[in-house]
Amino acid sequence: MRKTNFHTHTARCGHAVGADEEYVLSALRGGFCELGFSDHTPWPYPSGFVSSIRMTPDELDGYVASVRRLAVRYGDRIRLRVGLECEYFEAYMPWLRETIRRCRLDYVLFGNHYYPSDEHAPYFGHETRTPEMLERYTESAVEGMETGLFACLAHPDLFMRSYAPFDRHCEKASRRICRTAARLRIPLEYNVSMIAADEKRCWQGVPHPDFWRIAADEGCTAVIGMDAHDHTALESGVYYDRAVRTLAGLNIPTVDTLPFFEY
Repeated sequence: MRKTNFHTHTARCGHAVGADEEYVLSALRGGFCELGFSDHTPWPYPSGFVSSIRMTPDELDGYVASVRRLAVRYGDRIRLRVGLECEYFEAYMPWLRETIRRCRLDYVLFGNHYYPSDEHAPYFGHETRTPEMLERYTESAVEGMETGLFACLAHPDLFMRSYAPFDRHCEKASRRICRTAARLRIPLEYNVSMIAADEKRCWQGVPHPDFWRIAADEGCTAVIGMDAHDHTALESGVYYDRAVRTLAGLNIPTVDTLPFFEY
């Protein structure tokens, strides 16, 4: 299997560090043959809301142009792709479809962080502590996958950052998410970005073994995602290699590419 990563952020989102080119150079040092940039999408909030975790709308074209320049500069050493990490915000789907076409994006990841938008909704990774919030996460995950826009569901077990322990509600939600992904043939991302922090605090968060046992049982396919917010994260193979071994042990097929848009 080729070593690839399609979940890479940039400093534009306000919570990542490193210049765009540094991510490319770190990916080369880490042995990646293909790198996809997928920074947080800048939704055009009609309310005037300003998100602290996204690039601004007027940065989008510069972001795409930067990745494309680097793709030319390093094209003989690594394949670069340009995309976005997006939520399923139903009201903004027409805008997203038009943006994909206008910018000729290669793909979009489904990062189910908020619903119906982050203007007022809590972050699923911190606030999913009740069955009701878990149901909201599950419904939005399923509805988003059904759009057919997304190349994969990023950190599908994100709710386990705050919901504990893994109970019957988690099992029901996980089965519905995994069953939908398998039916639609959408890969689930095995996200390794939180492992170090979770191990430091002795917390079983993401990726959660109970979720991934269900994913195996439901016949899901996985893609490994670094979710890099620091370019140096791409240089160490510790968690990537561990993910390869874990998924193989679960007999979950792992892909090294994603379905890209055709123009």
